[in-house]
Amino acid sequence: MKWCAVIPTYNNEKSLEGVILDVLAYTSDIIVVNDGSTDSTGSILEKFRQIRVIEYMPNKGKGYALRKGFELAVSMGYQYAITIDSDGQHFARDIAGFTEKIKENPDALIVGSRKLPRNDLRRGSNFANRFSNFWFRLLAGTDLPDTQSGFRLYPLHKILPMRFYTNRYEFELEVLLRSAWKGVPLTWIPIEVFYPPKEQRISHFRPLADFARISLLYTISFFFVLLYVKPFSFLRYLKKDNIREFVSKHILHSHDSRVKIILSVMLGVFMGIVPIWGYQLITAIGLAYLFRLNKILVIVAANISIPPMIPVILYFSFLTGHMIMGEGIGQGITYPITFEIVKSNLLQYIVGSIILAVIVSLLAGLGMFLVLKVIRRNRVTIV
Repeated sequence: MKWCAVIPTYNNEKSLEGVILDVLAYTSDIIVVNDGSTDSTGSILEKFRQIRVIEYMPNKGKGYALRKGFELAVSMGYQYAITIDSDGQHFARDIAGFTEKIKENPDALIVGSRKLPRNDLRRGSNFANRFSNFWFRLLAGTDLPDTQSGFRLYPLHKILPMRFYTNRYEFELEVLLRSAWKGVPLTWIPIEVFYPPKEQRISHFRPLADFARISLLYTISFFFVLLYVKPFSFLRYLKKDNIREFVSKHILHSHDSRVKIILSVMLGVFMGIVPIWGYQLITAIGLAYLFRLNKILVIVAANISIPPMIPVILYFSFLTGHMIMGEGIGQGITYPITFEIVKSNLLQYIVGSIILAVIVSLLAGLGMFLVLKVIRRNRVTIV
């Protein structure tokens, strides 16, 4: 295992030297990224000739600094990077926990979970951490107890091929989300943390601006998960053996009545077509709970709106709307169907998509009725 420590810093002259000395007790493979500091950071770094330093002006954000540190680490042949903040809140002795944990899974991204007494957290920090943990669990499908910790071990061979879009504090959340979506194992270890008295703390976290960035990241990620991650995960699931197992479990040998199965499929198909993009799946699940239908069948049927089918749904929605209203886009629909086309013919699209959703859901219900009538009557088991 070849690893280095990456320390991003910005105007932390009071604590930076102590952090470097602390880390040097465990490794001399250190990269410090001076993210546009305007204090005496440059002079402090000149004392440490044995470490690598990246410097630039002006300040570009913690995420940018980490990315630059990772790029240099890879060019120097390092496989892993352990990031530690320069504000003195972390203890280098916890590095041993990361290097031991990575032996269990060499591809894992490991987050240090701070063991901080609840009464030592400010209300704002406590809320931000809970907020971040909740949305991460919802969007990533996995749980981490401290998604805002900056003390981490990154598997560089897994991280660097990804494309990132953020440069500041929200970058660390983006890495976690993209890693989860790419199948990179996420785990954690407990770490100690030191918070000096409030009047001595040095923090460049801007509560309003940075929390707004984090919120925006989670909002965009929410729609990305609904429109891309989940649909394509569903497509990857659609293998021959999985289909047989699904049909056998949820249709052939299901304890649900024929009516319940048919209505579940019809609801899923209907919600997958109606023009409430981004909220189709959530609404479908809510209605499935309300009417006590088969939630799994509803979710599967709602995936009729997976990305490859979206152009087809748009086309027939416009065509159906034209047939009903006699105006707007007609038979001569051209591709690509742009946002401007949808905007200028919105009423036609809405009317057409709702009617199309009703027609296709009725056809899906009829098809499921015939399938159940034949298969359940003969009790043919798919294996």
